[in-house]
Amino acid sequence: MAIETEQKSPSDGKVWGFFKLPFRQSGNGTGTGTTSSSSSSSTSAATNLHGQSQPYAEGSNPHSSANSVSSVAKALLPTRRRLKLDPANKLYFPYEPGKQVRSAVRIKNTSKSYTAFKFQTTAPKSCFMRPPGAVLAPGESIIATVFKFVEPPENNEKPMDQKSKVKFKIMSLKVKGPMDYVPELFDEQKDQVAIEQILRVVFLTPGRSCPALEKLKRQLADADAALEARKKPPEDAGPRVIGEGLVIDEWKERRERYLAQQQVEGVDSA
Repeated sequence: MAIETEQKSPSDGKVWGFFKLPFRQSGNGTGTGTTSSSSSSSTSAATNLHGQSQPYAEGSNPHSSANSVSSVAKALLPTRRRLKLDPANKLYFPYEPGKQVRSAVRIKNTSKSYTAFKFQTTAPKSCFMRPPGAVLAPGESIIATVFKFVEPPENNEKPMDQKSKVKFKIMSLKVKGPMDYVPELFDEQKDQVAIEQILRVVFLTPGRSCPALEKLKRQLADADAALEARKKPPEDAGPRVIGEGLVIDEWKERRERYLAQQQVEGVDSA
């Protein structure tokens, strides 16, 4: 009986289960360790993702990355304009081949600070602006006149089929206060210069009435009137005030000196 039991014992599932049990426990233990390791790794990765316990790499600067993000954001934002132009993005010229013609644009400072503006053109030999630049107070406006020589058409082109490649650019610069305009202002502060608008040339038929042509005529008349007003000498503001409230009439002063001189001559003759 004992021998039969020994022969049957190898095929007994309980005996194999006894030998398999350590492997199962070992496998379960390994799986548990692996699960624990993977869970701890995912927890660590989650912690690192939120940036709570992950140390910064050597040599890295968190502030520099923040500054770069802010600079990119500023670059993507549209530039706030300081000037308002009328017309907004075109310069209208009467089409007269072989002649020098004029256009006009009203420039208004819509910012809360003094602003300098400057003209630039792709054809400085055939175009010029008057004034080429100026400093405007907040809310101040000016009408600038643009002169251009219209070249005759080539190869029997129709007059209005000719397209001008000339462009004008208006730039602005914030300044501290009232001052005389000098072009060097824009060279000294290049990083603060903003491009307000690029104006393209549009030709109009002189003999054909249209709203753009009528508006151009009014603006040119206003520009001429403003130029004549600047040429006139300042009007006499009346009596000069000297000292603390002492008003001296220049003609009265001359008359008193003349009478005093007459009295002196009369005394000498006596």
